[in-house]
Amino acid sequence: MHRLAYFALISLVLIPVQSRGETACIDSALLAHSTVGITRYFDDGERAAQPDLLGIQGTGWFRSPTSLVTVEHVVAAMGLSTEEWKILTIQDAAESHSIPVRIQRVAGAGPEKLAVLELQTAISTARTVPIRMSPLVPDDRIVTMAYPNRQRRAVTGRFVQYATDGKLAGTGLLEIYEGNNRLVIDHGASGAPVFDCEGRIAAVISTVITQIFRTPFGEQRISTAWGTPNVVSVPIRELLGSLESQ
Repeated sequence: MHRLAYFALISLVLIPVQSRGETACIDSALLAHSTVGITRYFDDGERAAQPDLLGIQGTGWFRSPTSLVTVEHVVAAMGLSTEEWKILTIQDAAESHSIPVRIQRVAGAGPEKLAVLELQTAISTARTVPIRMSPLVPDDRIVTMAYPNRQRRAVTGRFVQYATDGKLAGTGLLEIYEGNNRLVIDHGASGAPVFDCEGRIAAVISTVITQIFRTPFGEQRISTAWGTPNVVSVPIRELLGSLESQ
């Protein structure tokens, strides 16, 4: 038996216990300093309920030197709010900053929303990139940059379609892989920007679609079949719509 599952791509920071190739359509070096890994480490009071959990990881991208965008479920898991400043570790390749942040606003009307974080201190090296104003079309080539396992990684793929019904209505469906690895975008990639071949942000990664097989040895999680979507994204128009309504 198998069933489809949708996995949020936050990564839990736990206390440790004792080929198909395709060339990217844009040089990832041109996207440097635009995308960062974000981690919130919990304080002692928060860890009391889950003593083996240090914090939550995700990915974000700079809207300005004092603002970051990610997906809503990342900030919810981190326990961030619109009022209280909390320390976030922001990782840009080998460079790391610990900066107080709070939620500036949440944008979108779909099943997953985008969250804009306000940074108390500007990051001088932050690079903003343009936003794509037009929708993606089927088979558009894309590149995403994420921080799975706190390691920056650029991966290519294609846009499949916008979902029009069901629980994924309003989202953008992608097929992303590296060689034969269809789970290259996984935990820690929530909030990663999806770039078109001109380096414009077109969407933000939210979840992966996987199949769960039940076996005598437990459940096995694998990706979807070749030629089908395996990543769910939030169209960037959700953020643009929020700005236009203000």
